[in-house]
Parts: sequence; structure tokens; C-alpha cells
Amino acid sequence: GPGILTRTLLNAGVRVVALESNSAFLPNLQSLENSLDGQLKVIYGDFFRLDPLVTGTVKPPAMSSDKLFETMGVAAVPWRADVPVKVFGILPQKKERNVLWRLLFALYECNSIYKYGRVELNIFISEKEYKVLTAKPGDARAFQALTVLWQVACEIQLLHMEPWSSFVTNLKNGGLAIPKSMWLPNNHLCLVRLTPQQNLFTGALKPTNSSTFVFMVKQCLAKPKSRLTDRLNSWSLDNGGKLLRELEIPKNAETRNLYPEDYRRLFEALQNSNMFTETWFHDEVLESIRNINL
Repeated sequence: GPGILTRTLLNAGVRVVALESNSAFLPNLQSLENSLDGQLKVIYGDFFRLDPLVTGTVKPPAMSSDKLFETMGVAAVPWRADVPVKVFGILPQKKERNVLWRLLFALYECNSIYKYGRVELNIFISEKEYKVLTAKPGDARAFQALTVLWQVACEIQLLHMEPWSSFVTNLKNGGLAIPKSMWLPNNHLCLVRLTPQQNLFTGALKPTNSSTFVFMVKQCLAKPKSRLTDRLNSWSLDNGGKLLRELEIPKNAETRNLYPEDYRRLFEALQNSNMFTETWFHDEVLESIRNINL
């Protein structure tokens, strides 16, 4: 892009590491780097192609997060420590949903950038996806597995909304080529701050079992109008009704009506009951992860 975010950050006096994925733009950026006395560091790379699922050597602009953080001179900190790095950027529109899922898996498993601590994302996303991330229980279309998982994992703050006209310059059939949404507003790009929760892993939820939590939420919301008791019964859980009473969740509750924190409490109760030690469940978890990461 035109470098608006980079300029704004530099003018604010912060130290900036700029990842540039287009080699044609590198000379100008490197010239700027040389004139700023250490405030700017330029790296040939693409943040949204970090840690690609390939074997062998990673070819630029793709790169490993380990190499990136080593180059930046940033060491890993404990999860409960302060935010070690703040990332600013614009999600690629064509694969926005895939990027959100990959970041989510990395966050829950403390992999990739999240090996280094609670990395804060300040990213422009479409208004449509912002509405999904912040949806309330009961919203038939917007409340999804992605909603629950991001709301459990992060504090989500809307920093700014900018009309598409500020970003989209190509004309298509006489109008702006804005990605269309039939059922959610999509008139803006939204600058959203996603700060991982400091207490995310203080209960039964751990990086080692988080993929099971992700799978549980995906299973529950695959059919958002289904009753939670039916889902528990499908997992061969004999005392599902008793468990829901203990959690003070109505026995007829539809999966779309649970709050994100209810899903966390349900998972922790199931984890403590050893329900998720069944081999078949782990097999399905692994298959689900494999499909998302393709």
C-alpha cells in the first residue's frame, strides 16, 4: 500500500520493523531506513505467509517466525507478561477468513508468533468479518465458531472504521470493486485490536488441549439451531443433563445461544470429567485441524 500505517507509526516516534513482500518497493524503503538512524528496520517478507506448511527451505517473501523475531531482536516472554510486540497491517481480502483461522490456531497452541508471548494485532479487516468477530449469542448468521473462539481468546477493540473508498481505487462496472455481503454490512474496513487474554490458560484450557476446545466449538456451531443436549448425546455423554444443570445452562439451549464463556466452562467441565480422552474424539480433532490448515 501507500505506507500510511508505516508513516503514522514513525511520526509517533515508535521503533518500526516493516515487512515488505514486494521486492520492487524495497529500495525506497531501505533508503528511508538509512535516513532514520535506527528507528526503522526493513525486512523482505510477508507477515501473512509466516511459517508456511511446507517442507524444506522457506523461500522469501515467506519466512519463519523464529527468523523474523531473531532479526527483530525480540525474545520470547511468559504468556502472562506484557505484550512483547504490536503488529499493524491489513488482512489480505481474498483469504481473510483463512488468515483469521490460522492466527487463531497459532494463538491457542502458542505457536508461530505466539511462541513469543501475547502478540497484539492491530489489523484492518472487512466490516463483515468484524461483525462476525463481535457477534452476540442468538444472531443466526453472524454468531459462529470463529466468534466464540476469538472472543474467548482476545479482548477485541474497534479502533477506527474507514470507508472502502479510501482503499479501493480500481473501478468495476462504474463502481468501486468492494467485496459484497448479502447479509452483513460491509461498507468499511475496520481497524481492530486483538489482544490475547492474560488469563487464557489459567484454568483447564491449555495449549496442549486447546485444539480439542476448538473442535468442540466447531462441532457445536456446525448446526447453530441444534440443542446442546443433542450434541452432548452425540458424543455418548450419559450425564449431559446433569452437567448442564451444574453449569446452569438451560437443558433446551440451542448452541447459538450460549455465550463464549459458557463454551469455555463447558469444555473445562468435560475436560475435568475425562470425557475428551476418547480416542475417536482425538482422531476427529486431528482431521479437523488438518482441513483448516490446508
